[in-house]
Amino acid sequence: MTIQPVKALRGIFRPPSDKSLTHRAYMFGAAATGESLVRMPLTGEDCEATLRCLAQMGLRFERPSSTEIKLIPAPEWTQPDGSLDCGNSGTTMRLMSGFVASRHLNVTLIGDASLSKRPMKRIAEPLRLMGATVEGDTPPLRIKGSTRLKGIDFQSPVASGQIKGCTLIAGLRADGETWVTEPSLSRDHTERMLTALGVEVRRGVVTESLGIESFDEDVNFNSTADLEEEFNVVGWRAGVVGGSKINPFEFTVPADISSAAFFMVAAAILPTSRLEIKDLSVNPSRTGILDIFLQAGIPCIPDEEREELGEPVADMVVAAPFEKRRAFEISGSLVPRLIDEIPVLAVLATQCEGETIIRDARELRVKESDRIELVAKGLRDMGAEVDTFEDGMAVKGPVKLKGALIEANHDHRLAMAFAVAGLVAEGDTVIEGAESIATSFPGFEGELRRLSSID
Repeated sequence: MTIQPVKALRGIFRPPSDKSLTHRAYMFGAAATGESLVRMPLTGEDCEATLRCLAQMGLRFERPSSTEIKLIPAPEWTQPDGSLDCGNSGTTMRLMSGFVASRHLNVTLIGDASLSKRPMKRIAEPLRLMGATVEGDTPPLRIKGSTRLKGIDFQSPVASGQIKGCTLIAGLRADGETWVTEPSLSRDHTERMLTALGVEVRRGVVTESLGIESFDEDVNFNSTADLEEEFNVVGWRAGVVGGSKINPFEFTVPADISSAAFFMVAAAILPTSRLEIKDLSVNPSRTGILDIFLQAGIPCIPDEEREELGEPVADMVVAAPFEKRRAFEISGSLVPRLIDEIPVLAVLATQCEGETIIRDARELRVKESDRIELVAKGLRDMGAEVDTFEDGMAVKGPVKLKGALIEANHDHRLAMAFAVAGLVAEGDTVIEGAESIATSFPGFEGELRRLSSID
């Protein structure tokens, strides 16, 4: 992909549907007690991998229209013929493992070269504790499931929606209660969606000041930052009871804030930009970018707030600020709420006044690539001043970027982040490995050109 500088982004933008929610909708539809309908699913390669894996285990699906998928679950999941190929999708492999481990299945999950390097011990450990047989701490992952899993109280070493989701999913068919405690609140799509589908999900916090757990009636999970500050939260808990059934559903998948983030940052760094973003998922466990925009002084106004299967949704306007953008800090409990946006937020940092600090983001080193090193290298090649740490980086700004040859290492978020950087750089920015963008945002380049050509 070759990117040239533009003056502004303007117009109405409906980002691709949320990848995390599409994955879960397909999986929960395959495990539901009746037929379900998913509208506006993401059609990227990752979500199609999930659909193919589920079809190998008995799910039937139909496409009534170009924007709908009807899911017809099998009475019992069946032994697949061959391995389950998860492609590049860590979400597919990790969440699917919870479903497989709780059934009489003997399955091998495989992935592409990138996925085959990613850590799976983090989900293998709780599944082994529950009674499943799991071989492989990196893919291929061999799982011999059981219908006699036992519930556990698992302390996750990191805040991860995939670890939590995998364990709770297995717990739906386990004996007794299954709990996961994590140090910070990770994405809570699994909890919200299961609750909307009739599953009793118990949620709460562990507080240092009170030394007790507070549950649903005491916890507002839409204002987690205020809760942490008031009660000194040291752990977030979620639990399910074995034997829970998943009701069939109809669901319109809202737009993905992680995909919208690239256009939000582009609008923030290009003068006179103004984007109207439609149907955006504004789940508080995913909206860390809005906190960063507030720190940086970037206008970002939500409107028409509503709910879709437990998920908050809103429209939003993002515009370039009239004043200088301020440097910001990412650390602590903010990190899980924007982990996928950090590459493009590093690009934003190059256009902010002062030094931006990113800490506690060691997880970036085990994504599709080592995003800390590759983001830093690419920005340095474009003229930015970047220092790296084991768990993050420091970026000084503002700086006038210059076009460069960027190796995205087949990482879709790196490719899109450097495309945004190219919009404000002098000369051409050429991105190798940009075909990886198709895993999450097939129409990315077309939308970028459309919105940069509107007067």
